[in-house]
Amino acid sequence: MFLSQINPILLKLGPFEIRYYGLMYVLGLVIIYFFLRYLMEQRRMKISKEETADFLFWGIIGVIAGARIFYILFYNLPYFISNPLKVFAVWEGGLSWHGGLAGILVAGFIFCRAKKISFWELADISVIPISACLMLGRIGNFLNDELYGRISSLPWAVKFPGAEGFRHPSQLYESFKNLVIFSVLWNVKDKKRPKGMMFSLFLTMYSAFRFIIEFFRQPDAQVGFVLGPFSMGQLLNVPVFIFGLGLLIYFHNSYKQKKTKIKK
Repeated sequence: MFLSQINPILLKLGPFEIRYYGLMYVLGLVIIYFFLRYLMEQRRMKISKEETADFLFWGIIGVIAGARIFYILFYNLPYFISNPLKVFAVWEGGLSWHGGLAGILVAGFIFCRAKKISFWELADISVIPISACLMLGRIGNFLNDELYGRISSLPWAVKFPGAEGFRHPSQLYESFKNLVIFSVLWNVKDKKRPKGMMFSLFLTMYSAFRFIIEFFRQPDAQVGFVLGPFSMGQLLNVPVFIFGLGLLIYFHNSYKQKKTKIKK
């Protein structure tokens, strides 16, 4: 078993702080940009560097807005009804991954319509670096001593500051999950597949793995378990999995039908 004694602050100059958590997301954004440029050029997509930067900017706005709205609605609505001005205090925490997904989909769809770009093609290449960014983000959660798991007696359990007992390092489980997803997507990216297939595969894998890992993660204190042994995160994963699996089947069947027509 381990004691978490990592200082989450990398550098502090007066009131100014640089935390590992924020550094991970900055690094993740850099990775996303350069990965996207590489994949766009590889596929000869007609998207300029400026348009790529615009896509990232509006994607970030969509992620933050969607993540905040979902958190308010599904995780702490009574609190925000009583404290409406806190809706905008995102620096205090309170973001939902599922809402971030919804937000970036809306932002991405609007961007693609405005630039006349294939939404599915852009979504397919975006999920590869996004998986890497999510992997780094969960490491940031671990270094920040947050979103830890349930009490455990396993040899690798961790004692986090302010948490009772030793806990599953569920942040690292999730980081490894994202590494697996990234590896799968990276290895199939050059294979012939219909547009939308990579994005569908990402949704299906992420929601399935996340559902399992939620059994080891401590539920949000203000929500707890919402349906028997299931957390809110698990319930939100169900429609994501159904949506991803449905898209996966749809694109696969459409691809098979096209191949059959070509043979005829």
